[in-house]
Amino acid sequence: MKNTAARNEVIVGIDPREQPVPALTWAADEAVRRRLPLRLVVAVPLLPGGQHVDAPWSRTMLRVQGEGALAEAAATVRALYAEVPLTTELLDGTPSVVLCRKAVQARMVVVGSRRLSRPEELLSAGSVAVPVSAQADCPVVVVREPERAGQRHPRLVVGVDGSGSSRAAVEFAVEEAALHGAALHAVWVWRRPVVSFGDEAAGLDERRRILSETVAGWGEKYPDVEITHEVLRGHPVEELALASLGALVVVVGRHGRGGYSGMRLGSVVHGLLHRAECPVITVPESPHG
Repeated sequence: MKNTAARNEVIVGIDPREQPVPALTWAADEAVRRRLPLRLVVAVPLLPGGQHVDAPWSRTMLRVQGEGALAEAAATVRALYAEVPLTTELLDGTPSVVLCRKAVQARMVVVGSRRLSRPEELLSAGSVAVPVSAQADCPVVVVREPERAGQRHPRLVVGVDGSGSSRAAVEFAVEEAALHGAALHAVWVWRRPVVSFGDEAAGLDERRRILSETVAGWGEKYPDVEITHEVLRGHPVEELALASLGALVVVVGRHGRGGYSGMRLGSVVHGLLHRAECPVITVPESPHG
């Protein structure tokens, strides 16, 4: 990966309305694993036209609320890891836009998941997980539940489809597995067509070959990581969600950049953000380009 030296922070988006303790804990653990500083960010949203809500007193209240959330989050981190370099930042702007802007200096951005409905994701200024996953140019981690630490045989799952973004996802996932002391399971889900054409056995063999080539060589670079892979038939969201049951995280690639609404994220990644029972890490095709 490129320019990793310039991306020297783990950034956490803090929502003053709902303290994201699982996301905060995951990010603090990751900062320790990677020996990186942690930055906590609260964005005070603006209304259309660049005006803060209603009146100056509303702006003051929002900033006070944000400062309180940052102080509470910082205290949580300090209770876990007193030695982690920690910065807090209160900024003006739509949360998703602010976090995407901060992503240029981040090794990764970590946010909590409020599991908004599709209309809420489109219309709410507070929508964060989907638009940041769709637009940030670094890996984005969406955490809903605490990490399943202490497993006897921890594992990560990575989705592969032969694209450049899935190769970037594999690269990131192997590194992440090494940091966790976990195994890595690479999965290619071949969607069943409505009408079958051609030689299905040949198609299956071709996907197995590409999958094997995608993960080849990483075992030599990370000899302590056990890497397995398989091709499954079915719906990608359903199969990856099932494969990720009991996993520490599931990692998927992202093709290009999403639109402002974040709805160009891709149906598989978008579906996993709603279905996966573990943190979801979305990796852009050139996360450090």
